[in-house]
Amino acid sequence: MNVVFDFGAVLFAWQPSQLVAAYFPDRAATPETAAQLARSVFGHADWHDFDRGSLSLDAVVARTAQRLSLATAPLQSLIAGIGDGLQPIAATLGVLTALSQRRQQRGDLRLYYLSNMPVPYARTLERKHAFLQWFDGGIFSGDVLQCKPDPAIYQLLQTRHALAPEQTVFIDDLQANVDAACALGWHGIHFVSAQQMQRSLANLLGQ
Repeated sequence: MNVVFDFGAVLFAWQPSQLVAAYFPDRAATPETAAQLARSVFGHADWHDFDRGSLSLDAVVARTAQRLSLATAPLQSLIAGIGDGLQPIAATLGVLTALSQRRQQRGDLRLYYLSNMPVPYARTLERKHAFLQWFDGGIFSGDVLQCKPDPAIYQLLQTRHALAPEQTVFIDDLQANVDAACALGWHGIHFVSAQQMQRSLANLLGQ
């Protein structure tokens, strides 16, 4: 079986509301206003273009600052620091560790990743986290100018590594991304928690 991981909010903690509240407390004074600001920053087409690799970090800062009337300096610090701020979720990393050990001992599975991730953050994760070497391969969106849930990025991973759809399971925190994988014949797990993911994987892997 091929197990394909998303990164943000699955393997690495991603808390955008807390992030904007730390840098713009006046604009994110309550959980509601923080969530709204986070959606405005990270849910906009400009951010998706940054994910896709078609917009630079400086450009997304400039456009977002102008669009939302945010001070440029703190926004630059916020966005530039995200890569270093992404920390592994301990429980998910524990599941990944067990899968990596099983792969080495039994050879009955392979590990991949498929992540919407801007190029600067991707390089930071590769530099900082040795466990990324456990994966047999993967794709960051910024490197290929494609983003989930576009079927093309799933097909690219599938082609690069000769993945059989019926032998591939994809784990993502966004249902739309899981649905796109399932539409190609992959198995899908909508990530809610590491424990729930582990149970679903056990059913698929016959543990």
